[in-house]
Amino acid sequence: MRRTPKDNTDSARRITRRGLMLGGMQLGFATVLGMRMRYMQIDQGEEFRLLAEENRINVRLIPPARGQIFDRKGVVIAANTPAYRITVVREDAGDLDDTLARLAELVDLDPGEVERAVAEMRRSAPFLPIAVADQVSWEAVSRVAANAPALPGVNPEVGLSRHYPHGEIFAHVVGYVQPVSESDLARYEDPDPVLRIPRFQFGKIGVETKYEDILRGRAGSKRVEVNAAGRIMRELDRREGEAGADLQLSVDSDLQDYIHARLGDESASVVVMDLEHGDLKAMVSAPGYDPNKFVRGISYDDYGALQADERAPLVSKTVQGFYPPGSCFKMVTALAALEAGVTGPGNTVWCPGHLKVGSRRFHCWKRAGHGHMNVEDALMQSCDVYFYEIALRVGIDQIAEMGRKLGLGMAHDVPMSAVGEGIMPDKAWKRERWGQEWRIGDTVNCSIGQGDVLTSPLQLAVMAARLATGRTISPRLVKSIDGVEEPSRGGEPLDIDPTHLRWMQKAMFDVSNSTRGTAYRSRIEAEEMRMAGKTGTSQVRNITAAERARGVTRNEDLPWKRRDHGLFVNFAPYDNPRIAVATIVEHGGGGSSAAAPIARDVTLQALYEGDPPLEAYPSADRGQIEELQKRLRERRSMPLASGTSRA
Repeated sequence: MRRTPKDNTDSARRITRRGLMLGGMQLGFATVLGMRMRYMQIDQGEEFRLLAEENRINVRLIPPARGQIFDRKGVVIAANTPAYRITVVREDAGDLDDTLARLAELVDLDPGEVERAVAEMRRSAPFLPIAVADQVSWEAVSRVAANAPALPGVNPEVGLSRHYPHGEIFAHVVGYVQPVSESDLARYEDPDPVLRIPRFQFGKIGVETKYEDILRGRAGSKRVEVNAAGRIMRELDRREGEAGADLQLSVDSDLQDYIHARLGDESASVVVMDLEHGDLKAMVSAPGYDPNKFVRGISYDDYGALQADERAPLVSKTVQGFYPPGSCFKMVTALAALEAGVTGPGNTVWCPGHLKVGSRRFHCWKRAGHGHMNVEDALMQSCDVYFYEIALRVGIDQIAEMGRKLGLGMAHDVPMSAVGEGIMPDKAWKRERWGQEWRIGDTVNCSIGQGDVLTSPLQLAVMAARLATGRTISPRLVKSIDGVEEPSRGGEPLDIDPTHLRWMQKAMFDVSNSTRGTAYRSRIEAEEMRMAGKTGTSQVRNITAAERARGVTRNEDLPWKRRDHGLFVNFAPYDNPRIAVATIVEHGGGGSSAAAPIARDVTLQALYEGDPPLEAYPSADRGQIEELQKRLRERRSMPLASGTSRA
């Protein structure tokens, strides 16, 4: 059918309208698209640029260098050493199992450590580097670096790790660090981000934990550019952190080392205290342990052996060990009686070898008795009956008050773990603790440092220091922080009659220097170094009437755990006191035989700041002492458990 001109005109008109509509729609779409592109590129360009930058740039924390710990002479006792490790970033590693399998072909991986690392990756942020191998060799690091293209997300790193060059010598004082645990994080409401870095080292016990916030420092950060495989291409910028503060302790590493060697295989403790500022020049607990094993991760076998050892090497006996002080407590009882006016230097007590209280007999260590005793003679010869009698006159409450004045029954402020108070009992304590009234027999027992009285070696050292100086001297373990001296703890005058203190000092001098004194065999011969002291024997078992009748069993004939503790407290030189010493030998027997000889040797070593001349010892002992000094020099030159020489 033929189209008319009119039909052609109408058709052309319709086509034109449709074309205009289609073109308008295309133009509108292009306009909207252009506006959207402008919005994204110009108005929102900065935001999208940052999003793209985050895909290309990672920000990582830089662990700070931990503050070091030094002794009083500047010898490093807790150091930082370079340590190589291999880390894996989970989000960059791709197939994690495949990557770890290839890594295992280059580096010896401990299956247990790998399992731990994988578990840590699962619960940590995917961008955090997790160590799968620590303390690796430089050769292993080189192999990993050479095969980097085949190991996505794997990075060899060098960091700092804690090292204790003196091993067991300072283990109980300084403590050790270990990787941060969930319980460590729970100590903080808002934990420092650096604590969330896997395997970050954190103070666990001792000075390391008490000064954790000061030693840790502040983390730095770095921005690194990574490629599509997660491999670090370059470091863009770095903000250095702030190293932790250095600590200087009051302890002397040479003296500490000597005491460890002198104690040998004993289960014992020695505290040496300076009498000017209260500085703790030595705090030794034996046996010890190697803290470096804990830093690297101690094995179950090694830890089990430490726990099973009956001499308790993990316990810091200087502040955690509590013992009946035995006769070392008698100065407390004597001063309480003197201050109360119930006895005086001219008053005597008759000692027939026992005191009957009610239906019970309380025995003196000397079965035949001492006869008439005044306060100085009773201390010098350690007569028990004298102190039974004067304790009944003065009462337990005043004895306890005197004990606290001299530093017993309180937790002294030293930055060590589990510093305890011990027990300085009185009537109120027994009612609160046991719900019972105090009995007269309790007073008799406590008068000679038995019964409920419990003291630590640190407390006994403080007691000796206060008796020597007449001041409320307190112990100081941290000497300075980043070079700034800590306040002296020399103390103020004690609220005790100085005359009474002088009587105690003279009686303690006689203990060590009178032929009738219980520590005469362990005297110091050098006149300018002579010491004043007091022996103590702490019973760990009850002696029955039947045993007394047939003869008390000697300590050396008993199993080790049933033997008495030997104690000795002293200060020196007598004319111008410079140091106080407390010595406890667990299950060592009598204080005069077990503790006094050690205390004498330690005192001389501290005063002379090295091996004393043989002339400082009694002439009859010099050959034996010369041989002992030789053995100790050989022992101190031997490598420690950590592989470091003591010298």
